[in-house]
Amino acid sequence: MEFSILYQGPLKSNGTAKQKQEIHRVFHSQLNVLWQQTPLNSFHEFLQENPPTGKTSIIQKVGTFKFAPLINENLKLAAELNIIYLRPEAHVSLITQSRDIDNRLKTLFDALRMAKVESEIPSGGTPKEDEHPFFCVLEDASLITRVSVKTDRLLQPSPSENHAHLLIGVKIKIVVGTWFKIAIG
Repeated sequence: MEFSILYQGPLKSNGTAKQKQEIHRVFHSQLNVLWQQTPLNSFHEFLQENPPTGKTSIIQKVGTFKFAPLINENLKLAAELNIIYLRPEAHVSLITQSRDIDNRLKTLFDALRMAKVESEIPSGGTPKEDEHPFFCVLEDASLITRVSVKTDRLLQPSPSENHAHLLIGVKIKIVVGTWFKIAIG
């Protein structure tokens, strides 16, 4: 299965928990739509917090959040990412001044995955009404098996040098085959 998600906004080096949560919320709303479409709409049993005996749940509770990572260890899935990263820098700067692109990508990877511990959730952070469960792409960034990043100039006015337009193509890879994975593969 392949899908794409989009992010437009600040992408800072070494982003704070609050900044990562803001990006994560953008992805949550898109993943919520994805779970309503084929083939995922046939697998809502994975979203049950207390599934019947012999069934699997992808729901993981951290603090007040109940995360639903699509790509997770339980289902033996991995991800390949193809990222187009547009940023407001002169063409020469893209080549000579990569200005913390690796740290900005780390912020992105953290926003794609669920929080592992409460300290990764902003202080006082609680799920909004439509965030039950809170959808995310990954359980853990270690489930990313391949990354391709293309950077280019963003040819429109931007509020800051940290502003980014990201198109993230996600390809789900089957690590160990089951009927569910064959259906989404």
